[in-house]
Amino acid sequence: MTKEEVLKALSNVQEPDLGKDLVTLNMIQNLAIEGSKVSFTIVLTTPACPMKDMMRTASENAIKLLVDKDAEIKIDFTSKTSTNRVDAKKMLPGVKNIIAVVSGKGGVGKSTVSTNFALALAETGAKVGLMDADIYGPSQHIMLGLRGERPMMKDDGTGKGQIVPLEKFGIKMISIGSLIDEKQAVVWRGPMVSSAIRQFVSDVDWGELDYLVIDMPPGTGDIHLTIVQTVPVTGVIVVTTPQLIALADAKKGVAMFGQAQLKVPVIGLVENMSYFTPKELPENKYYIFGKNGGKNLAEEFDIPLLGQIPIVQSIREGGDIGVPVMLSDDEITKKSFRDFANNATRGIAMRNANLPASQIQEVLV
Repeated sequence: MTKEEVLKALSNVQEPDLGKDLVTLNMIQNLAIEGSKVSFTIVLTTPACPMKDMMRTASENAIKLLVDKDAEIKIDFTSKTSTNRVDAKKMLPGVKNIIAVVSGKGGVGKSTVSTNFALALAETGAKVGLMDADIYGPSQHIMLGLRGERPMMKDDGTGKGQIVPLEKFGIKMISIGSLIDEKQAVVWRGPMVSSAIRQFVSDVDWGELDYLVIDMPPGTGDIHLTIVQTVPVTGVIVVTTPQLIALADAKKGVAMFGQAQLKVPVIGLVENMSYFTPKELPENKYYIFGKNGGKNLAEEFDIPLLGQIPIVQSIREGGDIGVPVMLSDDEITKKSFRDFANNATRGIAMRNANLPASQIQEVLV
């Protein structure tokens, strides 16, 4: 049994989501052979890959069928976040994936979803940053329990200095809410807001990140265009509720990024406030805002439905006290966010493998 024979056998095993074989995708590492014993590591695109067991079984079968039926096979797993950035990386050079979380209207829980999505990603071992780009209505400093804390400055050797993002619960965060007095309203014209967003990109020391989650303002406007003109956004996640009026506005968010001039893929849609489940009746679901509105919208636009998040008291309480629900003992709600994050990371990996590289957009408006 040789390494060449094993690799040839493994070239028949496909990664189900990416549609290519493990060898072509460079997912086989540390291949070692000793007599009839063979060991190797499969590098997953996400730690919580649901296809892990299937790939293990398929790899074992391929080696026994095509190389040695008596082979003793040991397979380990590790993960490495994919990226397809090919730009000059002048902006956010250490960031592999930039994910914009958007909504067509306010009040659908976009910021809550962004916070818990970032925490669910970090829970898998990913390095995560969270940028609060909702300049007029910042909330991430409150949701992460960072009210009143101010980011520090560091000398970057150029004399200009860089802002060091605040850190909490294993993620980095920057928000205009941490830079101004909380009682002060942000009454800025569009150019000032765009300038602040560009500073969050160029003047903040984000370091090495697997994912930078950007909590965008609701609607479609200047900030959205500034982001895609400043950094190569990997993809967009749209947040909605099942309510018809929210779905009508969510369509605009999907349509905005579906325009040919933007060329930013929509990773998928997440339906927030999908149903109410009483704590004392965890098996019961009450569809307060309607049923399957997000699912139907995803089917209409042929985009994945990444998750359905319930409306429960613990989510509201966690946001108010600065301890998000992902850090609570509400296992049912935490599972819904974990499932959403797992589906999103798979979608990001598929986007990186199958679509053109992320690019800074030149938008003519």
